[in-house]
Amino acid sequence: MSEETVVEDLSAGVSAAAEVPEPVVAPPRAAPPRRRMTKLQKSASRIILLVGGFVCIYVAIFARLTQFGAEPDQQYDARRSAADQLAAARPDIVDRNGRILATDVQVPSLYAEPKKIIDVDEATELLSAQLPELDARDLRSKLASGKGFLWLKREITPEQQAAIYRLGLPGIGFIMENKRIYPNGSTLSHVLGAVNIDNQGIAGIEKYIDSKRGLSDLQALGYASNSSDMKPMQLSIDLRAQAVMRDELVGGMAHYRAKAAAGAVMDVNTGEILSLVSLPDFDPNNPADALDPNRINRINVGTYEMGSTFKALTVAEGIESGKYTTNSVLDAVHPLRYGRFTITDYHATYSMLSLPQVFVHSSNLGAARIALSLGVDAQKAFLTMMGQTTRLVTELPENAMPLVPRRWSEVNTATISFGHGIAVAPLQALMAVGAMMNGGHLMKPTFLVRNEEEAIAASTQVLKPHTSDVMRYILRLNATDPKGSAKFADRPGLQVGGKTGTAEKLINGRYAKDKLHNFTTFMAVFPFDKPKYLVLVIYDEPQPVPESYGYTTAAWNGGVTTGKVVERIAPLLGVKPRFYEVPNNVPPLYAPKDQALDMAWLTAH
Repeated sequence: MSEETVVEDLSAGVSAAAEVPEPVVAPPRAAPPRRRMTKLQKSASRIILLVGGFVCIYVAIFARLTQFGAEPDQQYDARRSAADQLAAARPDIVDRNGRILATDVQVPSLYAEPKKIIDVDEATELLSAQLPELDARDLRSKLASGKGFLWLKREITPEQQAAIYRLGLPGIGFIMENKRIYPNGSTLSHVLGAVNIDNQGIAGIEKYIDSKRGLSDLQALGYASNSSDMKPMQLSIDLRAQAVMRDELVGGMAHYRAKAAAGAVMDVNTGEILSLVSLPDFDPNNPADALDPNRINRINVGTYEMGSTFKALTVAEGIESGKYTTNSVLDAVHPLRYGRFTITDYHATYSMLSLPQVFVHSSNLGAARIALSLGVDAQKAFLTMMGQTTRLVTELPENAMPLVPRRWSEVNTATISFGHGIAVAPLQALMAVGAMMNGGHLMKPTFLVRNEEEAIAASTQVLKPHTSDVMRYILRLNATDPKGSAKFADRPGLQVGGKTGTAEKLINGRYAKDKLHNFTTFMAVFPFDKPKYLVLVIYDEPQPVPESYGYTTAAWNGGVTTGKVVERIAPLLGVKPRFYEVPNNVPPLYAPKDQALDMAWLTAH
């Protein structure tokens, strides 16, 4: 194609393009005017936004708290449980004179929060160095458990607390707890009992406080967190008399090489127990020692054949029946035979004995004849009335059930009359003898303070006052007569009366006939003309000593110890010695007519 042709074609295209009409474009719309926000509107928006933010935050917090309340974390639950244990405060215990016997002190306890522990191995090593008694493997296992809260050691010393605090271990802390302290150590262990690691009573008066005063319920409600808010519990115990009794029994137990010993002092006019000791004992500050079966409370828990001290009950039964007087005469010549069993006297007189002589010579035959003449049923009824066949319940939770014959026959009646064939708690026998001394009122022994009016109101009249007068006379006679078994317990001016009891122990189902296996008992009342205090001393298997001439009967051990106790406690209890001239016209072994006892003789003795 030539150049001219190309030019023509381009010109034609231009002409054609020029002939195409231009499109019609609509004019643009005018934009609406923009509305400007005022300052007030801006502020309201911001406030709404801020309020909404706070609402969201509080909703989140509320939801988290609700979660904690519905499904508590183990850490918080454990801490709350620990706080419940810390509330176990206890009231002080004081003696009748206000001396502290038990009280609470604040001590630190060590705990851990394993979730917060950074280095378990380091914490284990450092804590084991300060508390070597902790097992390192067990300690590490606890610290690595991931639990929220757990105890590592309860009741540590302030020195240990300071040393551990200086370690600066995260997740390790201290909580102050109540710890029971017994300032007098073993002196009152069997009376006070003990508490466990959570300060809860597990024995003795401590257990009584929890069960009878509702302390455990108060603790559960959180109202017993401070011992100073609680009224002290006052016991009838006299700490001075208790210390004397324990001191003499410890010395006597060593001197006579006895397996065990026990003693008690009771106010016969109120039934209050002023002293109760049982050896071996334990330190309630370390109650684990109480688990030794040889450390039982022999006065309350032990049951024993009380030997000839039961003759006092037999003689009292005879006098109360009206069938016997102090001028009655009984056969102590001929033995009593029941099949293959023969009843004789330990110190045989082979003579007819008056009622007082039966008591002074401790005649088994005389006592058996009294009981047999009154009958089996009468003896059972009398001993039941005197509280010897049922369980004696006191403030101490530990009480024993007497052991009585299943089939109460004549031979049982004969042996029980002199203290064989029935086993009772010594405190029961003490209660019965107390009724003979106070005018015939049987009073349940108590470890709490009470006055004579309250005691009389709660007592039962089991004997005539006349019977009580005669029994006081006979007990005093046993201490003043040269052949009386209570002469070793008498003290000038203190007007002591008493009775011995020696029982053979059962060894492999048989009574031991050797003198090395005796159970000896001694009871003494003073002053006998106006009885106030009754003293009981027992020894388990006392051995002969040079001054006893080979004897191991109660007069040579229990009687001697009782005399020492009476001599020491009389001035502490306000009993002053009194001296009188003894009339020469009264035979030593015979009392005047029962209906008119010579009170001048009684006062003189």
